[in-house]
Amino acid sequence: MSLLNDSAIIHPPGFYVIGFLTFPYISVYIIFLAFVYLVTVVFNVLLMCIVALDENLHTPKFLAVVNLAVIDVILNTSTIPSMIKTFLFKDNFVPFNLCLVQMFVHYTSASLESYALAILAYDRLIAICFPLKQNILNTRPIMFCIVSLTWVYCAGLLSYSTSIMTRLSFCGSVRVFSYFCDYAPVFRLACNDYSLQWAAASASMMNLFGPLTFIFLSYVSILVTVFKMKSVSSRIKALTTCIEHLILVGIYYVPIFSIYIVGLFIRSVDPDQRVLSLSLASCIPPCINPIVYSLKTKEIKTRIVALVWRVKINP
Repeated sequence: MSLLNDSAIIHPPGFYVIGFLTFPYISVYIIFLAFVYLVTVVFNVLLMCIVALDENLHTPKFLAVVNLAVIDVILNTSTIPSMIKTFLFKDNFVPFNLCLVQMFVHYTSASLESYALAILAYDRLIAICFPLKQNILNTRPIMFCIVSLTWVYCAGLLSYSTSIMTRLSFCGSVRVFSYFCDYAPVFRLACNDYSLQWAAASASMMNLFGPLTFIFLSYVSILVTVFKMKSVSSRIKALTTCIEHLILVGIYYVPIFSIYIVGLFIRSVDPDQRVLSLSLASCIPPCINPIVYSLKTKEIKTRIVALVWRVKINP
């Protein structure tokens, strides 16, 4: 143990992450996670490269798409490699400082994921509800500023939330029942008052509810605008442009809220099942997001087909 502030604060060398210690099919799950991580990196990097190489895709919408792709890679990188390392080397020990780094990176990218989906909702809102003002309200500089502000805000907020963990003393157990150095499971191990950390964790829920509220209100406005259109074909065309975004919102939010609702009403949830559900809810969306955009977005599909033909013609 290292003693800080004249023995007032006790920091352990590290923590033992034991979320899957009794999970019966851990080897199968780790292989699945390795596949998920591979797909996440390959497809998101491919999506970023396609947007970067095609000047026609240098638009506010695809700046927001690239932002989401970068966040997806960071989000899965923050947890999956460490889970694979734990399984392969039977080493579930995480040094104290590395634990705080993992905590910061994971929750910053998870918060950014919510805001990235809200930014894409903003793009659809302006395109459908204010088409004549799109060149004023949704330009590349404006989109870049919005994206930058979300990164600064989330990084600043999570820097504070993570830094206050150093005020806690850990004089008892250092076994973290989660799949990574999770915020709440770690601060609950403290032997001094953790009300400040609990308040920070509760306040961070606004990073889920705030963007989700904006997304909901955006689609209410979009539906009002769409149903004012006289042409049925115009309505269908407008709504079609929202499909991929709505799929991403559902993939991200439905599992998270389902897990918390089940935990709220069913107190006897198996701990292993809860950890498994939380890890899947965190790891699957970054894997699926680029696939959805590749299959559902006409511009991306066109660019992929063009690249395939170029490879066939010039092997």
